[in-house]
Amino acid sequence: MLRAIYPGSFDPVTYGHLDIMERSSKIVDELVVGVLNNNAKMPLFSVEERVKMLKEVTAEFDNILIVPFNGLLVDFAKKMEAELIIRGLRAITDFEYELQMSQTNHKLCPGVETMFLTTSIEYSYLSSTTVKEIAAFGGDTSQFVPEVVRKGLKEKMKVKRSV
Repeated sequence: MLRAIYPGSFDPVTYGHLDIMERSSKIVDELVVGVLNNNAKMPLFSVEERVKMLKEVTAEFDNILIVPFNGLLVDFAKKMEAELIIRGLRAITDFEYELQMSQTNHKLCPGVETMFLTTSIEYSYLSSTTVKEIAAFGGDTSQFVPEVVRKGLKEKMKVKRSV
């Protein structure tokens, strides 16, 4: 059985992320979506909120598992008994960073490989940061994120504006 990890902060999850998840789930037997709790960042959504949203938007996939993690990705991969890390690439700048990370991960854990999937053209410009910026200014995010995420963004921005 081939188990892969698709790691990210998913703050928030976008249609670009879901595209990579859907395509990956067709390649592997089980896809573990690792939701990173990165103490160095101040996420808009808590890990619990991100996990909940991801579970909701991936409910139709029977081979996708949503699991929060912190620490090194290779340690998480070992814990989950995954042989493969999946990373999405939007542009050359993504590749340069991801290549360096994959080589470092392979040095730390030679038994875990990295596979890159290029983002589908319709999502190549899309990032969580852009979505948050649009939401912060009251813009329509419906073409970028699922409904549950859009509602969550509206609520978070309402709270931010009232502070």
